[in-house]
Amino acid sequence: MSNETPIRIALIYGSTRKGRFCDTVVRWATREITQAGAFELDAIDPAAPGALHDRLRRADAFIVVTPEYNHGYPAPLKALIDEVGAEWHAKPVAFVSYGGVSGGLRAVEQLRQVFAELHAVTIRDSVSFAGAHERFDENGEAREPERARRSMTRLLAQLQWWAITLREARHTRPYADAAAGKFSAQPALAEIQTA
Repeated sequence: MSNETPIRIALIYGSTRKGRFCDTVVRWATREITQAGAFELDAIDPAAPGALHDRLRRADAFIVVTPEYNHGYPAPLKALIDEVGAEWHAKPVAFVSYGGVSGGLRAVEQLRQVFAELHAVTIRDSVSFAGAHERFDENGEAREPERARRSMTRLLAQLQWWAITLREARHTRPYADAAAGKFSAQPALAEIQTA
């Protein structure tokens, strides 16, 4: 599988609330991801996920756009995450969060634990919008676009590295046996050195 093959990102809405601010943040994230030019994007809304298993299986990586409600992430997001299992395995997950004072970071830290249980790799850097309603204008544009863009560029660079690395690893050595706790003989040193 070539490094030139675009990374398929599933961009996951974290909220289903009526009048949700999530739409504003997702539109911003979509523009940033599209401008990067290295990704194919599939936006998944928990309110209407469609063929969820297939969409997540095809994804090389995930970006979860999550609010923080009452110091946690929304229940519909948890339901979407729990709907599938192996589709998350050995794939990277990044976060764009928003909220009040914490900017959604408490929700993100809880989600890191959930995704670790699902054998996914979470990306260290994230994008966070504290006081989110003040961080975007009435047209949905970021009020401090350069600051937000720098954070998103760093996130996408890390996500791309992990996505390529894990995609190649899944192609070379499928993860299902490791996830099931089945040990296989260590690969030959020559196999590792050619990677």
